[in-house]
Amino acid sequence: METTTSATTAQIINKDQLLTHWLGHRKLTRKVLEAFPEKELFEFSLGGMRPFAKLIKEMLAMAAPTAEGLATNEWEAFDEDKTELTTKAALLDSWDESTEKIERHWKAIPIERFQQHIVAFGQYEGSGYSTLFYIIDNEIHHRGQGYVYLRALGITPPNFWEQY
Repeated sequence: METTTSATTAQIINKDQLLTHWLGHRKLTRKVLEAFPEKELFEFSLGGMRPFAKLIKEMLAMAAPTAEGLATNEWEAFDEDKTELTTKAALLDSWDESTEKIERHWKAIPIERFQQHIVAFGQYEGSGYSTLFYIIDNEIHHRGQGYVYLRALGITPPNFWEQY
């Protein structure tokens, strides 16, 4: 006979392990960003998909603001235009700043927030954990597009398992 344990007394990973997992994905996505030539980063696309720079801007609009929203339960408006980010160096700097903000806000996220109902960015309803998983899944999805772009450009992308 199989027994179950209440989610309140057992867990698969803890909050810090979840952060490590997320940061591993961010580290790998940064490597994909680094692999792009400047021009193609902003201009190259396939099949009507957005250039990788636009995908990065979307990820930047979501990642640190999600960590802050989970920490404070205050959500800024969703803004992915980021017109000031016009170079690869600016995107990389913004990526690093975003990662620092995630790490800083993470410490202030109450563990209960992951189970609470939230409305992220004033429009996306779900639990704290479902919102965070969406942010991570969205990054993985867009990083996959970056891999396809790099391959199409004749550039070998970073190994997908090198996230830690």
